[in-house]
Amino acid sequence: MALIYIVEDDTNIKEIEMFSLKNCGYSVEGFDCAAEFYSRLKVQKPDLVILDIMLPDEDGISIVEKLRGKAETRYLPIIMVTAKTSEIDKVKGLDSGADDYVTKPFGVMELLSRVKALLRRSNGEKEEKLVLGEIVLEPQRRTCKVGDRTVELTFKEYELLLILVQNAGIVLKRNVLMERVWGTDYEGESRTLDMHIKTLRQKLGDAAVHIRTVRNVGYQAE
Repeated sequence: MALIYIVEDDTNIKEIEMFSLKNCGYSVEGFDCAAEFYSRLKVQKPDLVILDIMLPDEDGISIVEKLRGKAETRYLPIIMVTAKTSEIDKVKGLDSGADDYVTKPFGVMELLSRVKALLRRSNGEKEEKLVLGEIVLEPQRRTCKVGDRTVELTFKEYELLLILVQNAGIVLKRNVLMERVWGTDYEGESRTLDMHIKTLRQKLGDAAVHIRTVRNVGYQAE
């Protein structure tokens, strides 16, 4: 049974999230602020965190950056929840290290789908070392290198790059990537894919040339 921590200062939203997740068989604990969350984290690490971006004592982006800066929580799956709708806020959340995000107001089924998909990917089987040009992936260690440079990727960025490299030379349609990485092929969510490709390319630097956009179709690693 997966343990999920919810960090949310809106009591009504937190209760709805906790109720829905418990009904799906998850073990859930809720926290009103960052301080409570940090205190509990010292005792037990969860399998996934649902984190509000706006908290009374610390913003969610700062929390994610701290978690990614520690070895024990570097790859902890994180879904960021935000009431903001601008693209720049979502990109900031992904750049800070969040694996996925949902925007308030959101449906319970959407949240559950994202939780299930992220947990499924985080517990998936790992493969051997993969090489594409100067890009080297070691899935068992979840590392990515470009030449001698280690590239720090979020969980979703890593999964996306892994799937592209595994299928090098093959054009992967947008709905296929959405289903494989996020557990949904809903076209309305495909902007999430584009933002992850954007941040992935930024982190890969010159090696981003290996990820090609196929207009109106999807993406291809080559």
